[in-house]
Amino acid sequence: MPFEAIVLNKTSGEGRLRAKSPIDCELQKEYTFIIQAYDCGSGPGGTNWKKSHKAVVHIQVKDVNEFPPAFKESMYKASVTEGKIYDSILQVEATDEDCSPQFSQICNYEIVTTDVPFAIDRNGNIRNTEKLSYDKQHQYEIMVTAFDCGQKRAAEDVLVRVNVKPVCKPGWQDWNKRIEYRPGSGSIPLFPSIHLETCDGPVSSIHTTIELQTNYIGKGCDRETYSEKSLQKLCGASSGAIDLLPSPSTTTNWTAGLLMDSNDMIFKFDGKQGAKIPDGIVPKNLTDQFTITLWMKHGPSPGLRAEKETILCNSDKTEMNRHHYALYVHNCRLVFLLRKDFDQADTFRPAEFHWKLDQICDKEWHYYVVNVEFPVVTLYMDGTTYEPYLVTNDWPIHPSHIAMQLTVGACWQGGEVTKPRFAQYFHGSLASLTIRPGKIESQKVISCLQACKEGLDINSLESLGQGIKYHFNPSQSALVMEGDDIENINQALQKVSYINSRQFPTAGVRRLKVSSKVQCFGEDVCISIPDIDAYVMVFQANEPKITITGMDHFARPAAQFESERGVILFPDMRIVSTVTKMEHSVDLREHDRVNKQVVVEEMLHNLDFCDVLVIGAELDPEQECLELDRGELQGKHLDATNSTAGYSIYGVDSMFSYEQVLRQLRYRNWGTSATSDRKFRVKCSELNGRYTSNEFNLEVNILHSSNSNFMDHVNHMIFQPKFLQSVQHPEGSVSAVHSSVVPSVAMMVIIICVSILVLVVTLGVLRLRSTRQHGSLGHEGPKDNEMDWDDSALTITVNPMEKYEKPHQTEEESEEEDIDDEEEDTTSAESDDSEEEEEEEEEEEVIVQKGDKQNATRQEQLEWDDSTLPY
Repeated sequence: MPFEAIVLNKTSGEGRLRAKSPIDCELQKEYTFIIQAYDCGSGPGGTNWKKSHKAVVHIQVKDVNEFPPAFKESMYKASVTEGKIYDSILQVEATDEDCSPQFSQICNYEIVTTDVPFAIDRNGNIRNTEKLSYDKQHQYEIMVTAFDCGQKRAAEDVLVRVNVKPVCKPGWQDWNKRIEYRPGSGSIPLFPSIHLETCDGPVSSIHTTIELQTNYIGKGCDRETYSEKSLQKLCGASSGAIDLLPSPSTTTNWTAGLLMDSNDMIFKFDGKQGAKIPDGIVPKNLTDQFTITLWMKHGPSPGLRAEKETILCNSDKTEMNRHHYALYVHNCRLVFLLRKDFDQADTFRPAEFHWKLDQICDKEWHYYVVNVEFPVVTLYMDGTTYEPYLVTNDWPIHPSHIAMQLTVGACWQGGEVTKPRFAQYFHGSLASLTIRPGKIESQKVISCLQACKEGLDINSLESLGQGIKYHFNPSQSALVMEGDDIENINQALQKVSYINSRQFPTAGVRRLKVSSKVQCFGEDVCISIPDIDAYVMVFQANEPKITITGMDHFARPAAQFESERGVILFPDMRIVSTVTKMEHSVDLREHDRVNKQVVVEEMLHNLDFCDVLVIGAELDPEQECLELDRGELQGKHLDATNSTAGYSIYGVDSMFSYEQVLRQLRYRNWGTSATSDRKFRVKCSELNGRYTSNEFNLEVNILHSSNSNFMDHVNHMIFQPKFLQSVQHPEGSVSAVHSSVVPSVAMMVIIICVSILVLVVTLGVLRLRSTRQHGSLGHEGPKDNEMDWDDSALTITVNPMEKYEKPHQTEEESEEEDIDDEEEDTTSAESDDSEEEEEEEEEEEVIVQKGDKQNATRQEQLEWDDSTLPY
């Protein structure tokens, strides 16, 4: 026992009971023991003492509130379903190590976290005070504390985590509304983690449709926006197609007044515009075989009384109002009219062909091909064949000598009105309207011309599983999948991807819609799966910078221009394309992301046309022309047209192919006496002008026999500032750039040059006078063989002093004197204001006119070439 009894007074017998060590209620709440007293005894040594009777001692230990409550768990979790009120979500429990009921019992619990829809009772039961919503908050975290009956608070609060579960709704789970696509990414999965929740419904089969909605992009999807001629060549179509809606230019100006989306070659007709096709573009009399192709987007006709809306019409220009052939829309029907002439056949023949299709008025882009093999006319719409539901016969048109007018977007009414005008206007959008006389298109070419560059794709078809049936529409914008196993359908949908094979795709949003139907075992009412509405965000491609470089100024003798082959204009032309990307780098010192522009090496892509334009007066066909051997175009997707305004090369092909062709373009001039120089400009394009190159200018000088004129050209060329800008790069350089001299350095160089110039001019004048006196003895004679043009180091030398040389000089003396004269001549050529130079040039002119055959040889060597500028 941790107690002891001590005697306080032996006489009175008073004693005290005390603890030998600290008493802990938590170890033992009470003690019971027996106590006895002894007297002091008798006899020697106090022996023979007497004992008292035994007394029972009962001790209760009074408790002290020294321990706080403590929770049994470190954290509590619970899950609830949204929309329900619970009596008790879960119960928390705390204990207290004190020994007394007052201090060991938990009298109260309390939620510490404020503004939460929960409450707790004194037994630790937590309930929600309002209906919870999964959409509003998926999870709640609340802190709870406890108090014992002595109001001592728990030393540590406990975390209670309540998860809100949505009411089980059938539908697709774990998909993102926004899918990002960067150009050049290939094929990316749309829903890599998607799965279907059926809430344990008895599903027997699932039917899912994925649609890529791109009807508002370009011509219904991301298609190449090359010109129709280029596309025809790319798809292997037979030649001869006539583009009735080309890009406006000097030669194709009839579309200049139409509303146009230049990027996609789309013409918008608002019911107020029409275009006249000039005479001679399309043959007057079409054969029994021809093809009309077009892209069209059209909605229901405005107004109660729908009128004909003309796409293409060939009618009388004056006097009468007969329609010879036409393609038009009427009451959402496509009608093709073809009236034969009497001289072809005097019989009742098919004249009107009608097609009734919903797509004609659905306000979306469709590709139409009308193949005429008279008397059979077939319509292809989006690659599918349609026969006319109605064919109307008519008599041939009576012969007349009235001229015809071909129009687009409206029909020309030449007669039956006081003033000829347009009528039957079209409302909608048209693109790539062509007519091909004498031939019809094949199914393969038609499919190629309407091909879409973006669409849906399936990665690893072989892993779809045998239980999955799938089907793509022709343009791969819609995919249908069907299966009876939910897991197989989940895996199949996870493999559906988006792909865009254009190098420079149209940036923007592509909408996605996934709709599903579920069949259940033996139930009339089955579960409903909500549609998925998502979108693909296609980012803007890094735009290429197309740069044309080469020799931009040269001179040749007139004889070369007059030769049969002429002069090659661009022997060293180079076309490169670079792209600037933003690169992210991390600065370790500042711990910030830093954007850094990096010019990436040459980018490979196609061009679709390069124009070589004549600057100034157009070429005179009587004496000059631009020529290119047609053999240079063989084996390439290129074609070319020539006119007095320049030379145009077109077709979708590589920059290297364009370089090869342009390097063979020649300029001939067999009447050079009237021409001293010519200027040309080259400009190239990708995607029909979406990306254009710099304007590369070339100046060509024709050197005539007159040295006076020649010196003018030399002076003109010496002071051309362009030579400070043109830098020739090696073949493997990243890109051709123009560099300029730093202004301060340039000023110092100019000051030094002017000082040297003044000194050299002074010495030259003195030398000139002494030489003139020396030459007055009459021993002058031309030595043309010493006046050579050396362009190896861009040094223009003309020796005006050679006529004063002695005829009996040795060759070595002549060469030494020629070197000195070159210095003087350079000075003279640069000082136009000196009187001595004028006299010198007059004398030179006389010498040149007296020149012998060596003059011609020397003239052929006169060439201005800046390719070796030592910058």
